[in-house]
Formats: sequence, structure tokens, C-alpha cells
Amino acid sequence: MPKDKKRKKYIAIVKIHNNENGSAYCVKYRFNDLLNFTQFLDKKWPGWKWYNVFANTGDKKGVQLANFTKYRRPFKKCI
Repeated sequence: MPKDKKRKKYIAIVKIHNNENGSAYCVKYRFNDLLNFTQFLDKKWPGWKWYNVFANTGDKKGVQLANFTKYRRPFKKCI
């Protein structure tokens, strides 16, 4: 597989805000680096609330690995 087509290590479900009816508005992203991803969220969605991180490769694919909030952030780029 070419390097630019390499599968991302993580998938995140991110709560951005609440809809008018009170339900959560969430988005999904694929990425490799937790620190860069958190910085991206700060720029793209400054009001984000939390995100759950899932494995996207290997035998743990689909397993939730961690969760972070706006104020409890990752301190390493990998889990």
C-alpha cells in the first residue's frame, strides 16, 4: 500500500455542540497523532466538548482506547 494511502491508526467521535432539540452534534475523524488532532479541533471547532478514540488497525480495531475532553487533553501523540 502506498505511504499516502496508509490507514490511519485512530478514529475519533467528537462532540462539537448540542443541536436545538438537545441531541449531540458529533463528527468522525481518522488520524495518527493525538496532539496534532487536538490542535486541529481547537482551530476548526473551538467549542468542542469531548472525543472518544478508537483503534482503526490491528486486532483491536473498533475498540475504544481513550477519551478526552476540552480540559483533560492527551499529553502524548500516541496511546
